Amino acid sequence: MLKNNQPKKIIKLIYLFLFIFSSVHLNAQNSGENKMGAWYMYNGSHKLSNKFALKTMAHFRYFETSSEFQQEIYRLGANYSFNKKTNLTLGVSYSTGDLAYNEPSIHLYEFRFYEDLNTTSIWGDFTANHRFRLEHRFIHKNIFEDVTQNWFRYNLNVSYPISKNLSVYIFNELFLNIDRAKRFAQNWTGGGLLYKMNQNLKIKMGYFQIKLPTKVYRRLQLGVIVNTDFRKK
Repeated sequence: MLKNNQPKKIIKLIYLFLFIFSSVHLNAQNSGENKMGAWYMYNGSHKLSNKFALKTMAHFRYFETSSEFQQEIYRLGANYSFNKKTNLTLGVSYSTGDLAYNEPSIHLYEFRFYEDLNTTSIWGDFTANHRFRLEHRFIHKNIFEDVTQNWFRYNLNVSYPISKNLSVYIFNELFLNIDRAKRFAQNWTGGGLLYKMNQNLKIKMGYFQIKLPTKVYRRLQLGVIVNTDFRKK
């Protein structure tokens, strides 16, 4: 038999559970965690000679699939190929972002200088691309605060050909803020399909998760990859 005060304790526990659940759900709504966001992407590689190329990029990122702006970022880099499997990129990027979902906030903007070391490994029918990146970030948070940070990023992208023009890929990218004692900043994990339209154009469609220290976001990816060759024939 239940003691006289036990039903009251059970009711209190139920109310406590409902309060915690509603608080977590509300927090997810306020941060946009329960929304499916989207990235619309352009990436380009423009070969100037056998050794040198220009790398270009423009991304438009949203908390939802077509609304609630989160970030736009542009990159320009000079790339040098040591051989077919190893190359180096030195570049600069500019981005502006909205840190808050579904509420007014001051947009921050930042400039970055970055260095990429890219290598390729062949694992049977699989191709593994490794990117090691150092970023030097100059962040303007508001009219009173400017911050400088240095980040290290490692990206592993493994692809497998399904047909002559279609391949599937998975990737993981780790972000470390090397200026902090707690260095973990983000981790991206996902996969998708890459379709080769012709020698100059590829279409990319995928899905991934962004894991932050206290949040997890889900994103769709839709992108075009443009490769051009300006070498003298």
